[in-house]
Amino acid sequence: MKEKESFFTRKKKEAGICLNDVQIKAVSHTEGPILLLASPGSGKTTTIIMRIGYLIEEKKVDPSRIKAVTFSRAAAEEMKKRYSQFFPGLPSVDFSTIHSFSFQVVQAYFRKIGMPYQIIEGNLHQDKKEIAAGQPGPLHKKNILRELFYSITGEQITDDQLDELTTYISFIKNKMIPSQGRAKVKSSVPNAEQILQEYELFKESAHPKLLDFDDMLVEGNKALEQNEDLLRKYQKQFDYILVDESQDTSLVQHAIIEKLARTHKNLCVVADDDQSIYSWRGAEPSYLLNFKNTYPTASILFMEQNYRSSSDIVKTANQFIKRNKQRYEKNMFTENPSIKPIQIKSFSHYSGQSNYLVEELKKLGNLSETAVLYRNNSSSIALINEFDRAEIPFYIKDADNRFFSHWVVEDVLNFMRMTFTDKRPDLLEKIHLKFHGYISKQQMADLKACHTDGSVFDTLLTHVHVHDYQVNLLKESKETFRKMKGMPPAHAIRMIRNRLGYEQALGKICGRLGFKKEYLISILNTLEKIAEPLDSMEAFAKRLAYLETVLKTAKSQSNKQAVTLSTFHSAKGLEFERVYLIDLVEGIFPSSEDQRSEVLMEEAVRLFYVGMTRAKKHLELTLYWERDGEKTAESSFVSAVRNIITPVKQPLIPDSKGTRKSTLNPKAIRSKAELIPGKKVAHKKFGTGIIKKIQEETIFIQFGEKEKTLLAAACLEMGLLEPISS
Repeated sequence: MKEKESFFTRKKKEAGICLNDVQIKAVSHTEGPILLLASPGSGKTTTIIMRIGYLIEEKKVDPSRIKAVTFSRAAAEEMKKRYSQFFPGLPSVDFSTIHSFSFQVVQAYFRKIGMPYQIIEGNLHQDKKEIAAGQPGPLHKKNILRELFYSITGEQITDDQLDELTTYISFIKNKMIPSQGRAKVKSSVPNAEQILQEYELFKESAHPKLLDFDDMLVEGNKALEQNEDLLRKYQKQFDYILVDESQDTSLVQHAIIEKLARTHKNLCVVADDDQSIYSWRGAEPSYLLNFKNTYPTASILFMEQNYRSSSDIVKTANQFIKRNKQRYEKNMFTENPSIKPIQIKSFSHYSGQSNYLVEELKKLGNLSETAVLYRNNSSSIALINEFDRAEIPFYIKDADNRFFSHWVVEDVLNFMRMTFTDKRPDLLEKIHLKFHGYISKQQMADLKACHTDGSVFDTLLTHVHVHDYQVNLLKESKETFRKMKGMPPAHAIRMIRNRLGYEQALGKICGRLGFKKEYLISILNTLEKIAEPLDSMEAFAKRLAYLETVLKTAKSQSNKQAVTLSTFHSAKGLEFERVYLIDLVEGIFPSSEDQRSEVLMEEAVRLFYVGMTRAKKHLELTLYWERDGEKTAESSFVSAVRNIITPVKQPLIPDSKGTRKSTLNPKAIRSKAELIPGKKVAHKKFGTGIIKKIQEETIFIQFGEKEKTLLAAACLEMGLLEPISS
């Protein structure tokens, strides 16, 4: 005990580091496997750094024999920086990501077997002289996938589809799913499984061998598995291994770590199963729950004291996360005082939320300690438009400029261009399948071959064979474009959506290509919001170009007096004095997809928990009751928080007359036995429907022409369904 006291007392005097009892146990328990479950704000980084220092100063371990692995390059750099601050006189240890370590293994193995290779991911720049000479650019993963998609489907892949395709490929590799099991992995990208198969064949047959980032993990694990000499080399190199953020680690990454620690088993894993939010890219939270199966002699310690947040936030967040069943039973607590209860703000319309945020932020002095968090990146565009107009500086943690190049945005601009002149077949070609003219590809080709200088609609009617049903539609379309000329852009967008039938066309495209209609509609809603105060389509186009520039600039505002805008995912690991969680309505958070799966719903709960625990002193949840003419419903997560703060049987909301009424129906169905196919029910958002079938944890209900798939447990728990007598 004297040995421990000397080290911890010394560090308290030298650096003011004071550890609690659990942290001291975590630092001094150096031999054998240990799982350290660290709640948000519990000082895990400090504990890890102190453990490394303890190994070196007290256990006399050679620093080169210690390997510290974390999830991201930024986290590895931050850990390295903190280590040098805590122990300025000690040599550095090996801090790295699992990707970079695995790549070292791959390099050593390929060098040994004489295998040339080429990386096809990352920033692969082509020399300007090569470009001027007309030489092709370097092979890149995205370009390869684009070409494969086109060769297999005959269509150009969109940016959204490309993102989903790369996520699908990464998921399969990180989960170590064999080829015979890939059919079970769902993807809305057409022919995703076939594209993956062709992609792997292309890389394998290339010379030199082609590797993407996920291949570094797969090939690294394979090399350690197949080459005993190489495995022993790395096992002998490190006597102590520390893994941070292990809840974000995938199966293939766990497999690599297991092999490294197999002989000495001096493995310290730091994680929080309640903050596992990356299952869509292969993270495996169940691995933590089964840690004892892999390491039977492991010790498990719970770091439950939160040093970050007020007791109001900690108590509510701790109670909220207990909704989940697949987790370690923990009780996060804090000795911090109560400051202010969590605030819940609701607004009649969507615009009320952004107006409120603008007014609140104008009152604040230090915006760098404030964050606005949202589920989807699309939420940020409307915000930056409002914040820019109000001259509120902002930094975007994960700025996504793809919004402005999205094909829906380009479609709307092309519709607007058609109002200036309807004599350009090239413009019509870009939108001819997306409005009520029903112009076929063959008709479009015939039109382009005419080479006339008149209206494209007149040319179609006089020089191209069209069906009888198209005649009036084409005449009406020509007249609609004529009427739209000079129209304010917001009004024009509504004409495009409704009278020209663009929104209906989007629905058909989604059905054919697997796009999420809710997301595409949100883009249209955002465009309409941006257009509202503008008086011309030219001003609208200029505004979009300006906002794209603003978004790019916002990436460099992190060290200035600016409010942080971030998705819940990208806010992980950050903390702020004030946090606003926005767009908290059913269908957004939790999403419709979340509600169809118990696994996804538990991850959504964890993501919301991560958002709550970013706040130190002030936390607000905001929602609205209507957006773009559509009624919305309060997020079930907000209802849960409301009940934790003020336990009541039935939370209250204002109705259209300003009076208050219950959101939970005392007549609601509470038993799964009452969910019977053919039964007529009422849903608080979707209206009257008929139960079609029950399948495992989901329930299928027909609401008018649309069938909804809902999570049965959520419907029962929240009382969303009421029986209707025939």
